[in-house]
Amino acid sequence: MVKIDPLAAKLSSDAYLGFDFGNKKIGVAVGYAGSGIASPLQTIRSLNQVPDWNRIGQLIAEWRPAGLVVGISRQADGSDNVVTPRMQKFCRQLHGRYNLPVHQIDEALTTFAAKQMLFDELQLSATKLWSVQDQLAAQLILQSWFDR
Repeated sequence: MVKIDPLAAKLSSDAYLGFDFGNKKIGVAVGYAGSGIASPLQTIRSLNQVPDWNRIGQLIAEWRPAGLVVGISRQADGSDNVVTPRMQKFCRQLHGRYNLPVHQIDEALTTFAAKQMLFDELQLSATKLWSVQDQLAAQLILQSWFDR
């Protein structure tokens, strides 16, 4: 009988999860490196600015990603803004909890772009927009990482 190392099995997948981190909500997307296509997955709510680690762990167990991609917000000049340290802490926590590579990418207005697409093109209501904008932003983050 061949014994499979769980970490090796986990890393054999070409799936990636993308995250649009926010203090209240975290958008999640999934994509495959082979196809280079990302899709919105879901929005996870945070409680008292603490990510729902149980739900994130369930997604990682389900999708078995080879890595994680997190959008990092910065000022136009490249310096940190108020949220940047919390985003970087989220990256460190992801790596520490799940022992997966965590790739950071400039999110440069992805939530704004997601809102524009949803509101202008699909004409979603404000309530529906609020519930899906973060997962679409996560899709844009992951897609831009694939496109690099």
